[in-house]
Amino acid sequence: MAQIMDATQIQALIRSGLPAASGVFVEAVTEDGARVRVAVDDSMKRPGNTVSGPTLFAAADTAMYAAILAHGGADALAVTTDTSIHFLRKPPIADVIASARIIKLGKRLAVCAVELRSAGSDALVAHATGSYSLPPGRG
Repeated sequence: MAQIMDATQIQALIRSGLPAASGVFVEAVTEDGARVRVAVDDSMKRPGNTVSGPTLFAAADTAMYAAILAHGGADALAVTTDTSIHFLRKPPIADVIASARIIKLGKRLAVCAVELRSAGSDALVAHATGSYSLPPGRG
């Protein structure tokens, strides 16, 4: 298995491949995943004064990507193959914290689960699962 990368390394890798991720902060690499924070701004609001679904989806996807890069190796060619998200409650306008846990890290496929919360709250605002296709010949 690849050596686990730290949060600073993962954040630099994500930003080098996706400059639009400037508002995403990799806060931690955990034993079995990663945690990211998405800095919410006015462009991420939707009617009803809440964080938009696409913002929550992006947070979940980025957390999975960070977890896979940290634990599966720094090959930025891993790609999302599917994601399912359940919106559980209306999040306030606050940063989004997405904690991804790797369920399976195989040779060609990784599967993750993500819990999303608003900064400063323990209540789940959404839950997501997803898988990533891993490039051939890794590891």
